[in-house]
Amino acid sequence: MVKCEQCIIRQFNSLKSLTKDELLRISGCKTTKIIKRGEIIFNEGDMLNGVFCVKDGICKLSKLSANGKDQIVKLVIKGDLLGQHSLVSDERSNLQAVALNDMEVCFIPKAEIINDLKKNPAFTYDVLQNMALDLREADDIIVNMAQKTVRKRMAEVLTNIHSNYGVNQDGTLSVILSREDLASLVGTATESAIRVLSQFKKEGLISTIGKQIKIEDPSGLKHVE
Repeated sequence: MVKCEQCIIRQFNSLKSLTKDELLRISGCKTTKIIKRGEIIFNEGDMLNGVFCVKDGICKLSKLSANGKDQIVKLVIKGDLLGQHSLVSDERSNLQAVALNDMEVCFIPKAEIINDLKKNPAFTYDVLQNMALDLREADDIIVNMAQKTVRKRMAEVLTNIHSNYGVNQDGTLSVILSREDLASLVGTATESAIRVLSQFKKEGLISTIGKQIKIEDPSGLKHVE
């Protein structure tokens, strides 16, 4: 098992602000878990007793809406931390986390992180910065839903997945989302998402192989209105 102070993943999240001694202590109490594709990491309403550091894989964070549908809030990749909000607010999780592919996560008990939040100002500031970034992204989503067309939102989602999560050897997006999940990210009905994807295919912007999507014209996709 790789120790926290030797793990390159910590450079991508708030753990980079911890001292060597703090990282050594966390290494002694963390547990590593393998999460299979489709498995739930935690449910909405769960009391989280720690944070999850994503060592590998991707998961979706979603919230159940009033009409009974899951609204995807964010995709989380390796290097990110899960559960920071519940940790600081001491409230139950308001989101569900589900693995989109096989994942490896490290679970760090709450008591250890709280101790570091109280004693290490640099770590505390880093955690707050990440939470502020999440809030800004949430604000952007609200504005996009109100002001941008479904076509524009779909184009931006596909472009962001391509830019942030990469592609397979055949050029298809590395993140495989169901049409329902894609619609949830865009903020539209599944039927509308399928219709827009069909339009993009006819326009030569994308191609599909089953559930997999390949962007054929990145520049054209960026200029969709």
